[in-house]
Amino acid sequence: MDRRQFIGKSLIGAGGLAILIHTGCRSNQTAQVVKPGDQQMVGSHTAGAETYMPLVQTAVGNLLSRHSQNIQPVGFNQGPAGTMRICFVGVKNDSIEEMADFKEQLYQQIDTRIVQSQVYQPVSRHFVEAGLRQTHLRPDDLFVPQNMRAFTGVMEQMGQPFDYLLFATLTSGTTRSNKDYQRNYVLTLEMVNIRTGQADKESAELDKQYNVSVAAKLGLKP
Repeated sequence: MDRRQFIGKSLIGAGGLAILIHTGCRSNQTAQVVKPGDQQMVGSHTAGAETYMPLVQTAVGNLLSRHSQNIQPVGFNQGPAGTMRICFVGVKNDSIEEMADFKEQLYQQIDTRIVQSQVYQPVSRHFVEAGLRQTHLRPDDLFVPQNMRAFTGVMEQMGQPFDYLLFATLTSGTTRSNKDYQRNYVLTLEMVNIRTGQADKESAELDKQYNVSVAAKLGLKP
């Protein structure tokens, strides 16, 4: 056989094998349903469900349970006697990481926990967003007294008065050791009484390590 023909057939054969291997790898993706109680997948580079969900459960649960001991509803309250109305204005991400679709999920998780408390009556998000649009305000603008008066006035006109504003903020702090690092995540909920301006805060923390070095992965000290 001619040497050039042999080399050409060898290259074609190797190329075909590489294509088959590559195609096979692409077609082998699998998935599993994570059942309640199963261990969550741990993100290798950023926070995920294993980080955000415990933060929400701890922070919301502690804040609402503490407020349930002393409820002071406003006179406009249209709910049952003793029900405190909360206007949740959103989640602010001040962490080093992009939250992507988790930002919306955190909002829904917090809002759902408020509803499920059966003591607190949240203002519908649709009304909250409509009120902010009508007043041309952002959530941070509501700390200015005249902006707060404008916003509460619009909400009352829509039949949606409330007692407290609720803000959620996610922050992070990073400690590095060569290529390895540990990140401290903090979810802070701030509830502000719109009549007195008095604020109450509750935070939940979670530390997570990201290991690149072999020694760190094995749990060995440097």
